Amino acid sequence: MANNQNFLDKTQNPFIQALIALAGVVLVILGSKIIQMTGLMTISERFPWMTACSFLLCFALFNSVFSLSTKNMVKYWGNSIYSFLGLAFSSGFLAYLFSNKALSEAGSYWWIYIVVSIGYFVFLGIMAFIRKIVEFAQKEEWNQPRLRKRKPKR
Repeated sequence: MANNQNFLDKTQNPFIQALIALAGVVLVILGSKIIQMTGLMTISERFPWMTACSFLLCFALFNSVFSLSTKNMVKYWGNSIYSFLGLAFSSGFLAYLFSNKALSEAGSYWWIYIVVSIGYFVFLGIMAFIRKIVEFAQKEEWNQPRLRKRKPKR
């Protein structure tokens, strides 16, 4: 049980989350290149960009959910934003290396990168709002509900 808890504590770090996502990008892109070289199937030239966008979205979702359980929200947000930017640039660079296409040449993936980036900040905002609601609810003293007098029907 201690190993599981230790692993969960490590995944709370946004930098480790970004490294896991980057490792996923590398594995999927290399796997697709191996499949393409064996001739089993043809892979689109823009597949590395799709992989980069997919793992960027996964990072955005998991990182924002993990933010609910952090103790220091401001520090976590700072590290999260730096991790997101690092992952966006490094996965984009890998996609460029393997596809030989710049993001501007990759078609709609330019817009997908923008939407995922904006969505990431929206996810963080929603999680912060949910956290504030939960903290408020925990501070409130919940007694028996007040009984209200009903107005007689006319």
